[in-house]
Amino acid sequence: MEPIRIAVVGVGKIARDQHLPAIAGTQAFSLAATVSPHDPGPKGVPHLASLEELLEKGPAIDAVALCTPPQVRYGLAVQALKRGIHVFLEKPPGATLSEVVALRERADKVGVTLFASWHSRFAAGVAPARAWLAERKIEKVSIVWREDVRVWHPGQAWIWEPGGLGVFDPGINALSILTHILPRPVFLKAATLSLPENRAAPIAADLSMCDTGGAKIHMDLDWRQTGPQSWDIVVETDAGTLKLSQGGAVLSTPSGTEHNEDLEYPGLYSRFANLIRGGRSDVDMDPFRLVADAFLRGRRETVAAFND
Repeated sequence: MEPIRIAVVGVGKIARDQHLPAIAGTQAFSLAATVSPHDPGPKGVPHLASLEELLEKGPAIDAVALCTPPQVRYGLAVQALKRGIHVFLEKPPGATLSEVVALRERADKVGVTLFASWHSRFAAGVAPARAWLAERKIEKVSIVWREDVRVWHPGQAWIWEPGGLGVFDPGINALSILTHILPRPVFLKAATLSLPENRAAPIAADLSMCDTGGAKIHMDLDWRQTGPQSWDIVVETDAGTLKLSQGGAVLSTPSGTEHNEDLEYPGLYSRFANLIRGGRSDVDMDPFRLVADAFLRGRRETVAAFND
């Protein structure tokens, strides 16, 4: 079977750290081109300044991976879908829920694949955690997702603008795991968003949620963590406590601890290839919907200015 010819649009940190290595490591895809007005791609690979230029001048592609900031992703996705090109959306899948709904409807009409990717769902411990929890009664969930924004997002001004999500950019990873492993739907009850006085997006957030069975869920997000970073989800059940740590890489249950090789982005690209070959899309908006609910219902507080 011929590899799927893919272009990576946006050659920033996430593309270089994850997308390009994942594509290079799979036989399902071949890297046909990269696109960026600023950053050149790997040597020997055709590089163009815009997606429009790529679509007009070639080389020929079957799919695009959109690794740009979310605020511009909708327009790029529309360009690709109009040409019958399959689209991989980095998380979050867009700047608004309405954009993603419109893209899903367009992809369905055109008959191509749209994939809203959630890389943390492919962390090593997530699938076994989902299976273990399926047969348990959930009593309580605690999420602590604290990291140093200066380490993980240095100089990324877009992330502090409307649509950039602020601390929910990493926090949505935790929500993608939460909504995947719990057997029942989750909804938000209250939130407090902490916005630096010089920024339009939160640097920290505290969320109170529950599932439809009444289990209480608390989430603590903070971008001001220094030293060791915290990416932990603890689920208390009628059969004991489950813990996912290191962003889902390590799973602990009453029977022991598992730490397997983490292959998040290779897992995403395997999923994308299977969707394309099966003529299907995967556009789960549950994590994004919870973020939108936090902005809709959350109380805002102003905190000290933040500067890189």
